[in-house]
Amino acid sequence: MIKYLRFKHIIAIPLIVLIADFSHGQGTAIIAGQDTSRRVITTAVPFLTISPDARAGAMGDVGVATSPDASSGHWNPAKFAFVENDYGFSLSYTPWLGKIINDMSISYLGGYYKINRERAIAVSMRYFDLGDITYTNIFGDPTGQFNPREFSIDGTYSQLLTEYFSIGVSLRYIHSNLTGNVFNSTSDAQAGTSVAADIGIFFDKDILLSGKNSNVSAGLSITNIGQKMTYSNDDNKEFIPTNIRLGTSFTTSLDPYNRLSFILDFNKLMVPTPPVYAVDENGAIIYDDEGNPVIKRGKDPDRSLISGMFGSFADAPDGFSEEMQEIMIAGGMEYWYRDLFSARAGYFYENQNKGNRKYFTMGLGFRYRVFGVDFAYLVPQDSNHPLAETLRFTLMFNFNTYKQQESITDDEAN
Repeated sequence: MIKYLRFKHIIAIPLIVLIADFSHGQGTAIIAGQDTSRRVITTAVPFLTISPDARAGAMGDVGVATSPDASSGHWNPAKFAFVENDYGFSLSYTPWLGKIINDMSISYLGGYYKINRERAIAVSMRYFDLGDITYTNIFGDPTGQFNPREFSIDGTYSQLLTEYFSIGVSLRYIHSNLTGNVFNSTSDAQAGTSVAADIGIFFDKDILLSGKNSNVSAGLSITNIGQKMTYSNDDNKEFIPTNIRLGTSFTTSLDPYNRLSFILDFNKLMVPTPPVYAVDENGAIIYDDEGNPVIKRGKDPDRSLISGMFGSFADAPDGFSEEMQEIMIAGGMEYWYRDLFSARAGYFYENQNKGNRKYFTMGLGFRYRVFGVDFAYLVPQDSNHPLAETLRFTLMFNFNTYKQQESITDDEAN
């Protein structure tokens, strides 16, 4: 007998994620190609774009050029070469869409190891739990439970090229099971899988400015460069969220105990923009003799990976002005007192025609010896937005084995 999904959370599992990341701010989902003013770019596995750690989450979701930590794999793999500690790890947890759903969450585990001064390796795992859904038959009787889930596993290598410049690469395996292999009369649903790569560069230099110790850094990363994903067959493939991010950071010491940083990030999805399709007098899309929708403005989104990536800079139906709308801007500030306590704030902006995510963020951080904890809180401009009151938590541990061994040796010599 045909199985159905009971509407426990929202109409469909993918829509849950799209509402959070790619929908209009009033909560209305726009179907690609059906609205000529709002062309929101949607992809498979958008959970890969969600900021995993509380530190970045408290600063408006910036991270490509911030100082490195165990969560750097999400932002820029090149940063690990500049990490100060010998090895460390962190665990982050985010209850997702807590205002409307009580059992969705994102967890992120990351760790790194400094091979020597010039090289570092890292691993990470991201897990997106979409809660429980109930299967029913055509009479509405429950036939079973299912827990849709997605995860990714990464491996990273980072290398210093000069004293101030590094490069990094990551390889990623992605698994997305949203339906539990549900069979119906028209298609055979299955879990989606893909492999992807990240590449990043990072510049970091200490300077003396107006007699104060300062630091400038810059970063560029392209993440989730990978094959399309399907949940049914090869005729229904979707791009994964390939993204380019460019950013810079400036840090200055106010005095020996106080330090302040200013960070700015720009990022854009390297995914085809939905075109505007031709419609008849009744508003229905016109199809050609081969059954393909006729494009009025824009370009065919059914393209290869390379064509989709590089063509994404010049495929918007409204030209350059719309391409500029697809750039998301994030800015943040971070204050540290004696490397023990930090306060953070930030803002994230996305054009209303491309998702309309606009929110303030804030958070705190504490460090004591090898242990650290961070908290972040998100406040959207629209009080009814499903992301309202989003919390993030991160626990971290950083160790300096070699420094500790040198200290012990010195103590024994004395």
